Amino acid sequence: MGWDLSDSQRLRVSALEESTPRRQGAEAQGDVPDGFRDTPLGPLPVEWEVVRLGELVQQAFSGGTPSTKKPEYWNGDIPWITSAYIDGLYVTQGARRITEIGLSNSSSKLVPKDNLLIGSRVGVGKVAINKIDVAISQDLTGLIIETSQADLEFLAFTISSPQVQNFFVHSTRGTTIKGIPREDLLQIPIPLPPLPEQRAIAHVLRTVQQAREATERVIAAARELKRALMRHLFTYGPVSIAQADQVALRETEVGPVPVEWDVVLLGEIQTATQYGLSMRGEGEGQYPILRMNNLLDGRIDTSGLQYVNLSESDFQKFRLHKGDILFNRTNSYELVGKTALFDLNDDFVFASYLIRVMVNPAYCVPAFFNYYLNFEATQARLKMLASRGVSQSNISASKLRGFAVPLPSMEEQREIARILSAVDARIAAEEARREALDALFHTLLHHLMTGKIRTQGRQDAKRQRTET
Repeated sequence: MGWDLSDSQRLRVSALEESTPRRQGAEAQGDVPDGFRDTPLGPLPVEWEVVRLGELVQQAFSGGTPSTKKPEYWNGDIPWITSAYIDGLYVTQGARRITEIGLSNSSSKLVPKDNLLIGSRVGVGKVAINKIDVAISQDLTGLIIETSQADLEFLAFTISSPQVQNFFVHSTRGTTIKGIPREDLLQIPIPLPPLPEQRAIAHVLRTVQQAREATERVIAAARELKRALMRHLFTYGPVSIAQADQVALRETEVGPVPVEWDVVLLGEIQTATQYGLSMRGEGEGQYPILRMNNLLDGRIDTSGLQYVNLSESDFQKFRLHKGDILFNRTNSYELVGKTALFDLNDDFVFASYLIRVMVNPAYCVPAFFNYYLNFEATQARLKMLASRGVSQSNISASKLRGFAVPLPSMEEQREIARILSAVDARIAAEEARREALDALFHTLLHHLMTGKIRTQGRQDAKRQRTET
């Protein structure tokens, strides 16, 4: 087993190497570190091989889709998936299910469990291990792997690494629907350490990935807790679940609320509403301008900022202040009504598709009203105000002023905001942990797949060679 390029593949590798950035430092000067050798994938440890993917494959086949006009082909017992369903290391269920007759009367193929699925027509380069038998669509290629040579998880991680994904990018062909021909797919170069080192590398990457998945589950649970808390708090107020049945409620146009709460129009408690700037943002400028995409889950997201230049008078007119509530007045029907609380220290202005709402601090806690406007039941009511266009919906400032909202006591508003802020802080901490794990995973993926970091499996491989 080894790396032997055909003429056509050698031309493709040469074209790829010319199109990729030159290596820096010693490597850019043609020097290869001690213990490494140069390969089509860059410098790799001398004891590693570089093989064609096809050398690790017993069988490769593409799939298909049973006719949707044949009801007897669908709702069977066989999981069937497209490339859109590959998200993560494993596939454990199908997007839909087909019947035996649907499988036998179509070009769909069954991939036995514990093999590889690769996006080859749509989602090119996506890869996963199927933990169950699955039938595949024409988007996918199923690979039956020779596991005596390659660890499945290692191979999946390797294929997802940047240096291998580059070959997918430069082997993709087509106009309307791009894909990678099977013969080119099987020619893609794969770094292949000894099997013990493969398993050790896969173990490290899987451990980080499992930590990320656990963090994702914590985030999902915290978000569900927040939704449940909002339903409870905006119905019963800041009381425990055990005390909820002791709260006297009354029916209002905003739903059931405690009898002590007022229900008022937003216009009665606001001090001002204002449309934002009708200016095109640029990559550089004096002041960052917040747009629709900067409103995320009730908070300001400062990624993807644009900037504008303003006179001092215009800046003072559109400058945001802590406690301002930004309301997305124009967007798709699903997104119109997005709301976020401005609580940043820096100077920002806001764009024309947003409305600034300033509430009277003598009656209102801005954080409370931001949470209330992001409450799922409130969002459903807000959408009822929207005028529908061809592609966008709109809620005007005048309609917003006539929107009914509950008005608890200031003490209750603060307590509700405090409870929900604590959940938000937990979500933010877990999201930061997820981002850190993502960064760690991609760093490890690069360094482990290029041999810059070695594992204990290297020692195990040496010991096996010595014993042999």
